[in-house]
This record gives sequence, C-alpha cells and structure tokens, in this order.
Amino acid sequence: MEYTRLGRTGLKVSRLCLGTMNFGPQTTEEDSFAIMDHALEVGINFFDTADVYGWKKGEGVTEQILGKWFALGGGRREKVVLATKVYGDMGDWPNTNRLSALHIRQACEASLKRMQADYIDLYQMHHVYRDSPWEEIWQAYEVLVQQGKVIYSGSSNFGGWHIAKANEAAKGRNFLGLVCEQSLYNLNARTVEMEVVPACEDYGLGLIPWSPLAGGLLGGVLTGEHAGRRGAQHMKDAVEKHRSKIEPWEALCAELGERPADVALAWLLHQKVVTAPIIGPRTIEQFDESLRALEIKLSEETLKKIDEIFPGYKTSPEHYAW
Repeated sequence: MEYTRLGRTGLKVSRLCLGTMNFGPQTTEEDSFAIMDHALEVGINFFDTADVYGWKKGEGVTEQILGKWFALGGGRREKVVLATKVYGDMGDWPNTNRLSALHIRQACEASLKRMQADYIDLYQMHHVYRDSPWEEIWQAYEVLVQQGKVIYSGSSNFGGWHIAKANEAAKGRNFLGLVCEQSLYNLNARTVEMEVVPACEDYGLGLIPWSPLAGGLLGGVLTGEHAGRRGAQHMKDAVEKHRSKIEPWEALCAELGERPADVALAWLLHQKVVTAPIIGPRTIEQFDESLRALEIKLSEETLKKIDEIFPGYKTSPEHYAW
C-alpha cells in the first residue's frame, strides 16, 4: 500500500480511502466488518463516514457499525485514521443540524459515543453553513481540539472562496484550520479544477474525491462491468446524455487492457492535489477490484487522450476571462 501526507500535515494516510456510506443500507453489519478487516489487511488506514450515513434521522447507523467493529479490539481503532462529518439533520429540534457551535459540540459527542471512540482524527464540515461566522465555528473546533476529541479539521463540498475565508480566519486565531477538502471530482465532473483545486494547492489542503466513478458511469456501463449505484432508468439516461464521451472512454480503456473503473481511479491518483479517492464498496469483491488502480501508471500520451475525451478546466479566471 502507498501512503501520503494528508495535505500539509505530517499525518500519513493510504492512497485509497474506504468510504462507509453503504454500511447499513446496502451492506450488512457482518459484511461491513469483513470489508473493514480486509482493508486493514491490505494496508488501507483511512476510513471515511458521516453522522447521517445510514439515512435514519438521528440514529447514525453507519457510525454505530464502525463502533461495534472498533469494540472488537485487536488494535482496530488505533490503526484507523477515522474521518467523520458534521452538518446534516440529526433530529427535528432547531439546533440538531448545521454548524452552530452548539451543534458542533453536541454532534461530536454523539459521534464519539456511537463509534465508541475517544477521539476523531478528522472532523469534517459536510457543507458550507453561511449563517455561522468563522469565529464561532473555529472557537467550537478549538475547544474540541483542546479537549483531545478532535485532531484535524476538514471541509466537504466547499468552494474555493470558502476554503480561503476559513483558513484566513483560522490563521488569525493561530489555529491550523482546514487540512483537506472532500469534493465531487471525477473525469465527468471536473469543475473543482477552476477554483477548489487551486485553493487546496495554495492553502496546503489534500483533496479527497467522492464519487470517483460518477455513480458508476465511468465504471464500464456499456460493457456491463459496472451497473452503478443509481436506479436503472437514471443510469440509462446518464449514459445516453454522455454517450459521446463514454464510448471513446471505454474504447481507450480496452486498448490499455484495463477496467474503466480502475483507470478512472488511477487518473485521480495522477492528480498531484489528490490525497485519496473514496471507494465505497458494497462487497469485498468490489473492494479488491479497486486495488488495481494503485498499480496503473498512465503515460503522458494516455493522460492527453483522456483529457481529449473529458476536457478539464483552466484555473479561474483564465477559464472564462483573458
């Protein structure tokens, strides 16, 4: 397994991050345990979850599964760089969501209890919340860090401006601030290259792409290699919308002798700002298939061909102005 630093920190994480969103709704507790055990066996130490995963309001189903797995012992918790998130609806009362200092504190305590953990390695804001000033947010995070309940802070679904504003505010408080951003990023969704990627590079954030296969669209839909997570009709519509790209994409992967899903992941690993794409396997078989991406080295010629199929974005403002 390859490891890299998380952004500008000294923390070492695996080049693939195990996403746990399927644990509970799609994957049984027993199978989830098996996948996490297997992840440690092959050296993946970076696990990502969120308090809302499991999609039963207030229950934190997926976090509970992780907690039961950690409770099995054997150094499981110590081996894992544990990332979870705060923001989503966890109840029907006024302050059971978003990023008030009150909810951040209560949500952290609840996540720790569900996961049977003493601390969270990476506590990520799941979305921007414009109604809370950064002074309030960072004060809440500082307290959690001082209490030893959180080590690093991260963001998810932020714009470049939000990253800049957050870290400038943190700098004024002599606080480390954001060390990573979790964004939608794949060959078919490259808009983050305009402003989020440059912000990450400038402020030393690692980029953690979610949906690296575009919900299965990049995983071999024409050949039936990847059915995708979305509904059959939704995927069929997406294929027809992007057929002009998907056909040459799968043809190129066939020339390389590689599965499209593996090449899509490998492409992300070739982007210097990317720390670790999130893989969300429902089975051990899907997990093992993802490991091939770590071995694929794409030539400059191949990268150029991929860019011709899926054009990227120039850094703003050059993308839309001289």
